[in-house]
Amino acid sequence: MGFMEVAEQVNSFINDIVWGPYMLFFLVGTGVFLTILTGVFQVTKIKVWWKATFSQLILQMKGKAGADEANITPFQAVTTALASTVGTGNIVGVATAIYRGGPGAVFWMWVSGFFGMMTKYAEVVLAVKYREIDADGTHHGGPMYYIEKGLKMKWLAVIFAIFGALAAFGIGNMTQANAIAGSFQETFGIPVWVTGVVIAALCALVIIGGIKRIASVTEKLVPFMAVFYIIGSVIILIINAGKLPGAFGLIFSGAFSTEAVEGGIMGYVIMRAMRYGIARGVFSNEAGLGSAPIAHAASNEKDPVQQGLWGVFEVFVDTIVICSLSALVIVTSGLYNQGLAGADLTLAAFSGTFGSFGSMFVSVAILCFAGSTILGWTYYGQQCLGYLTGNQKTIDLGYRIFFCALTIVGAVGGLTFVWDVADTLNGLMAIPNLLALLLLYKTVVTLTKEYLQRDKISAGPSSE
Repeated sequence: MGFMEVAEQVNSFINDIVWGPYMLFFLVGTGVFLTILTGVFQVTKIKVWWKATFSQLILQMKGKAGADEANITPFQAVTTALASTVGTGNIVGVATAIYRGGPGAVFWMWVSGFFGMMTKYAEVVLAVKYREIDADGTHHGGPMYYIEKGLKMKWLAVIFAIFGALAAFGIGNMTQANAIAGSFQETFGIPVWVTGVVIAALCALVIIGGIKRIASVTEKLVPFMAVFYIIGSVIILIINAGKLPGAFGLIFSGAFSTEAVEGGIMGYVIMRAMRYGIARGVFSNEAGLGSAPIAHAASNEKDPVQQGLWGVFEVFVDTIVICSLSALVIVTSGLYNQGLAGADLTLAAFSGTFGSFGSMFVSVAILCFAGSTILGWTYYGQQCLGYLTGNQKTIDLGYRIFFCALTIVGAVGGLTFVWDVADTLNGLMAIPNLLALLLLYKTVVTLTKEYLQRDKISAGPSSE
């Protein structure tokens, strides 16, 4: 047996653990734990986080969001985080979950999203609480900082940073570039290498400028792509409105089947729905993985809870809104059990209503979603490496250049093993992060109570 075969088997073994049922239980269980401790905050305090986030949106539209020279606004922080979470998982991942787990997987995706709201909230609160500020006023934060400063476990923080810096190349780069190149070759006949070069050039124009330039792009791109995709999906659902009751029936019956199935097959079907629904929900919204709080820590918001409310909003938009629309379009199409999977299934679902325009719609959506993910993840990887190297400017620039170049490699493809390893590293990021969330829960609860006890909850965000 050769080295590569051994490496593939080892990676497969580890991957089955980090994305297996026990780890998924750990991910969702952490969200359940935090939900209980905060009094089901995402429901009981819905007016608080809804009003706080939308008041910031109004300030953003009026140009009064309180930007400074070194850091980004709270809205830019959430759009940068959404740029990485709203990716191919919302299009391809949802289709894969339904293909493998049936319509019932959608329900468990909602479950992961509901509890993931509080997981993401806690991550953001801790990231802002324990972030560091360098000599020029720039904020640096994320799990590596709250693990080191909150738990006093430098070694565990280093492990997270290593996983994050390496995972960014695959999950946040090459797989996304490959999805764009593949869809454009299929739809428009453009060679994959041409798409790769164009993506690399466009990314370089943005990425080399650092977080300020990335944020300036994502604050415009993310709202556009979200509205673009939502309108297209809603149009299809309006046309197929008569099929919606049946679609919801399939989703709930698949999640809680009461049919008498011999040989325990019913339990197996339900378990598959749970596994793939939860896995794809987590993969899409990244709640618990530790990536998004890195972007939120770059915000100029002073109050950890105020920024944390954006974490709740972020999961809501990603999973409850966008992923749900993808799922309903697929289920109402009736094509989920026709042997199609991944992008092919989503493409067929949209083409069933839009005709040839459907493939162009999905290709443009993949370009926006995957392209924005590349922008978000370059910052995550850069910050993880910066933590390991003391945020040295030369190393930082070299990382960004190398990151851009890898988009060409990813577009051309043929790196299945590299992608599989990156997927494993992405899952491994969650372990030290979840441990930190569980061990630092008192900090989250205390800060939340203090925030809710203030008289000026409705006064809006405070900026440095």
